[in-house]
Amino acid sequence: MGDFFDKILSWFDSTHVQEQVANVDYVGLFTNPWFLVPFVLFVVYLLYKQSFRDLIVVAAFVGVWYMTGTDYMGTLIVDGEVQIGKILPVVFGGAALLGFLMYLFFGRSD
Repeated sequence: MGDFFDKILSWFDSTHVQEQVANVDYVGLFTNPWFLVPFVLFVVYLLYKQSFRDLIVVAAFVGVWYMTGTDYMGTLIVDGEVQIGKILPVVFGGAALLGFLMYLFFGRSD
């Protein structure tokens, strides 16, 4: 079983996904019309269909993606040690967001 996970881990490392995510040019992405036009059309479509739940999920995804690139997130781990005073607000914020999204999907009736 360990060999199976080793193969998956080596494949994941060979794709360099972590490096690609870390090296995303946010300004270039949101000024690129090949990304921006479909994204804006998708948001307009969600507004037209009045699918506010899906729009909130997309906004949460974009917000989390933005937050992972901030300087604050870069200082959560210093010299290989987790800074507990800085990671607790991130954990509680993530739990609150997850709770809100669970409420949207399971707690409300449309």
